[in-house]
Amino acid sequence: MKRNMKQWVEELKMSDVKKPLPVLSFPGIQLMNISVKDLIGSSELQAQCMKAVADRVDTAASVSFMDLSVEAECFGSVIRVSEDEVPTVIGSIIKDEDDAQALQVPEVGAGRSGIYVDAIARVCEMITDRPVLAGVIGPFSLAGRLLDVSEAMIYCYDDPDMVHVVLEKASEFIKNYILAFKAAGANGVVMAEPLAGLLSPALAEEFSAEYVKKIIDTVQDDEFIVVYHNCGNCTIQQIDSILATGSPLLHFGNAIDIKEMMTHIPPEIVAAGNVDPAGQFKNGTESSIYEATLNVLKDCGSYKNFVISSGCDIPPMSRWENIDAFFKAVKDFYDGLAQPVQSV
Repeated sequence: MKRNMKQWVEELKMSDVKKPLPVLSFPGIQLMNISVKDLIGSSELQAQCMKAVADRVDTAASVSFMDLSVEAECFGSVIRVSEDEVPTVIGSIIKDEDDAQALQVPEVGAGRSGIYVDAIARVCEMITDRPVLAGVIGPFSLAGRLLDVSEAMIYCYDDPDMVHVVLEKASEFIKNYILAFKAAGANGVVMAEPLAGLLSPALAEEFSAEYVKKIIDTVQDDEFIVVYHNCGNCTIQQIDSILATGSPLLHFGNAIDIKEMMTHIPPEIVAAGNVDPAGQFKNGTESSIYEATLNVLKDCGSYKNFVISSGCDIPPMSRWENIDAFFKAVKDFYDGLAQPVQSV
């Protein structure tokens, strides 16, 4: 369902009671009694999973799966798949300049990308009461998976030209992938660029933000937005280049002090975060996540441009009791009913 996403962002800021915006999709496998392996191979199951989550919880938007292996697999990377964990990339496919130059930009539809695009087309017919946001990886994070994460950081110093060659090709595919989601009916995408969060501010600008901005300039308009996600621990130092990307909604992880981050966010930009996905949603208790959520809201809830969220993608096997406790804490906060609890 098409909608004015610029207006949606404004409504987020103007609302006194803000619906949460967690990156919540994979735990839907528990509601459907299926595995991650089942899910990632079926567009129908993905759409049903997102719909099951939307029926269970009231969120500001329905956020698709943060599967950061899809794009690398399209380029030829080997993927490890398990029953209850998000797929991961194994090894690298680029060892030197020759490999980088020879790298071919795949067509959208290669690997599992066609499944994910079709899933968005299906779910946009099923979820019409809120925006639907697809998921893509960011350019430097994709380049890191193609080069090997550790090696990519070194190449930024030792062979920057090769990194730029890979980034140009990664960005071309990501742009085309986003445009396919846009054509399928998505109201936007969440672009996950966590690897950039490990770079110095200067390197983050050169090897990430400039490429992100080019993509956003191409795909974003009044009816389609790019939500920028970075759960790295250096995002506060990188905030100037992140703001320059043009994303109207920034999503940060729990590695940073979100209260400090909010002092750097201009009022026209929405920022979201950052309850710990592993420590609280997956491994916490109902009382501990309730208190952790309240603490974030107490720190940042007075900002009109802040929206409570998970710090990153909520792991597939996170207990729904914990997820429900997160939503209860948000409701209690805005209802003025929140009370401190002692973590178990």
